[in-house]
Amino acid sequence: MATNSKAYSLPSNVSPETVANTSSLLRIVSLALISGAAIASRLFAVVNFESIIHEFDPWFNYRATRVLASKGFYAFWNWFDPTAWYPLGRVVGGTVYPGLMATSGVIYNILHALHLPVDIRNICVLLAPGFSALTAWSTYMFTKEMKDESAGLLAAAFIGIVPGYISRSVAGSYDNEAIAIFLLMFTFYCWIKALKTGSALFGTLAALFYFYMVAAWGGYAFITNMIPLHALALILMGRYSSRLYVAYSSWYAIGTLASMQVPFVGFQPVRTSEHMGALGVFGLLQIIAFAELVRSHVSSKQFQSLLYASVIGAGILGTAGIVGLTYKGWIAPWTGRFYSLWDTGYAKKYIPIIASVSEHQPTAWPSFFMDLHFLIFLFPAGVAMCFKQLRDEHVFVIIYAVVASYFAGVMVRLMLTLTPCVCVAAAVAFSSLLDTYIDPAEPNVPKEEAEATEADPGAADAPTTPKKAKKASAPPPTLGDFVGKFVVDEKKPHGIFGLNTRLAVILNALAMLVFFVLHCTWVTANAYSSPSVVLASSNPDGSQHIIDDFREAYYWLRQNTPQDAVVMSWWDYGYQIAGMADRPTLVDNNTWNNTHIATVGKAMSSSEEVAYPILRKHDVDYVLIIFGGLLGYSGDDINKFLWMVRIAQGVWPNEIQEPNYFTPRGEYRVDDQAPPAMKNSLMYKMSYYRFAELFGGQPAQDRVRGQQISKTSPTLDYLDEAFTSENWIVRIYQVRKEDLLGRDLKLANAFEAGRKRKKQKPPVRRRAIA
Repeated sequence: MATNSKAYSLPSNVSPETVANTSSLLRIVSLALISGAAIASRLFAVVNFESIIHEFDPWFNYRATRVLASKGFYAFWNWFDPTAWYPLGRVVGGTVYPGLMATSGVIYNILHALHLPVDIRNICVLLAPGFSALTAWSTYMFTKEMKDESAGLLAAAFIGIVPGYISRSVAGSYDNEAIAIFLLMFTFYCWIKALKTGSALFGTLAALFYFYMVAAWGGYAFITNMIPLHALALILMGRYSSRLYVAYSSWYAIGTLASMQVPFVGFQPVRTSEHMGALGVFGLLQIIAFAELVRSHVSSKQFQSLLYASVIGAGILGTAGIVGLTYKGWIAPWTGRFYSLWDTGYAKKYIPIIASVSEHQPTAWPSFFMDLHFLIFLFPAGVAMCFKQLRDEHVFVIIYAVVASYFAGVMVRLMLTLTPCVCVAAAVAFSSLLDTYIDPAEPNVPKEEAEATEADPGAADAPTTPKKAKKASAPPPTLGDFVGKFVVDEKKPHGIFGLNTRLAVILNALAMLVFFVLHCTWVTANAYSSPSVVLASSNPDGSQHIIDDFREAYYWLRQNTPQDAVVMSWWDYGYQIAGMADRPTLVDNNTWNNTHIATVGKAMSSSEEVAYPILRKHDVDYVLIIFGGLLGYSGDDINKFLWMVRIAQGVWPNEIQEPNYFTPRGEYRVDDQAPPAMKNSLMYKMSYYRFAELFGGQPAQDRVRGQQISKTSPTLDYLDEAFTSENWIVRIYQVRKEDLLGRDLKLANAFEAGRKRKKQKPPVRRRAIA
């Protein structure tokens, strides 16, 4: 006989239908509130600044979307941009993922069809917050398949405000990731649903949203390899079924054919190594399905042995075919970006253009806590709880957690792919905690055991004899024993006694949620809601001071230079110059032509005499640089200068050598101890030209490097200062034309300044007469 008791009573006169209807209503209201919170938390940038496009890449996306909205889809599809990568130009339609622009264009046309004249810029600014609400909903649906509705609501709330996702989806962050995470989670949901039900409908939906993902973001390769990896794991675990065959075959066949319709992707799904895993698993499933079909109709043991031999032979033959095609060049080998994920030093050695991007650096440990807060501690618990039942969908979450954790560690940008998995696993763990402590039922303890415990409380703690202890000694713990600690034996009574323990744990859990919300709000408002084109600081009285040097400089370019004036800058600012100044640029953020970028790096790191022919050869009219030495802006070109040197050295190793820009002690300096190669470089001269004049004869201080600059400013003979912004962040120089008399510009400047060369006494050709 067992004792049944409850920690607190619940109303007993409520019908199950009422409870179910109320629960459904509360879930709908909760999802609506979560969606509202997700949108509102991303509007700090609009409230604090204005409705403006952020960062660098979003400016090209916005510019392309304007073309699509004003001229139509086919004009956008066939758009050739002659101002990009001057003088090469760029075929935009064939070199871009069009999903983001097409999404904004569809919304723009629908609103205008409804006579709502919303500007395309506001649609672009608010697209990411809008899709964050859809991401919360898709995460709810995905997590509900893992556990239940309560875990789904927690996962939706977590991903709605977690900084790891907000960092790429604030208002104004009009980048591919704005819609990609929703597509990622909904594709995974459709895959899990197709796998659980064996439905070709959900498999087709997964394929269609996979196609949308391919059209929207280059990170679609994550889905391309995650789903095959999950299918392969299920096959190796002996869980092959017709449901797996139908789900995978419908997803792969339709998804691959659909993805090949994107011009930028083309035949990559069947001709690149990154996609061969999906093709291999598809072929393996066909072989296994054929084997299962034959085995169900044939009982001869010899025939089955022959069948297994043929199946193994077909698998080996298929693998050899893929390897052979790769060797012959029909299948492209792994790219450098792929190798950089496995060897973090690979890109710095062989592809410095990839390593120069801050998003491609390894993730620092504090970033995990900043972007995930207490979810990072719940994450392992949620993954361990997936072993409790270990259904097919739980295997997917475990694989997702392992793969995404590794990639998030080697590249900051891939923290974005880890965040949804962390939210799902943390929600599973947190909801299990709440379910346990909110449940009013107390453990059912047998009456005889309870009476024995009350009669002799120390019986359970009685010491055992050495003989018994020797018999009771267990073998060393295994991995299964470790996992078993997280699995509750349903046969044994388990639960929580009393109300005090429940209140203590629940109040602490609610306090953690409150601190999580405060942390997410603070990080979002202070770290992730500042547009890079508009900076802000605080005045002594605490008021906000806006630093608008970027737009000031771009507006000056737009108003004071010819329409066809070519501007050279480092590639980081190419999209912004094209978007705001509307001027041709030599390089931009597409980074498809390493030699062109290396040419700019060579010009910046060489002396004026060497750089000037490069500038004239490429018809450069203006050179734009970013300098933060006066204000303390650390993202300036002097801090990026070594990457310019490394990229140029990769193409011209005999002319540009990185050690020449360091002191003999290996220091990177810009003061009097700077090496000659540094002081004579065009970048150094343009950055510190007239800088010492600001300090009135006192030593000039570079606030970023913390070094004193020489009182004598560098001189420029081949360029003229055209514009310097209010805070000296943006400096623009005009390239001089050739001298009308054919003289070297340096000599012409010396002549105009009155510094004629001293005439040398001609050599004596005969003896003097005595």
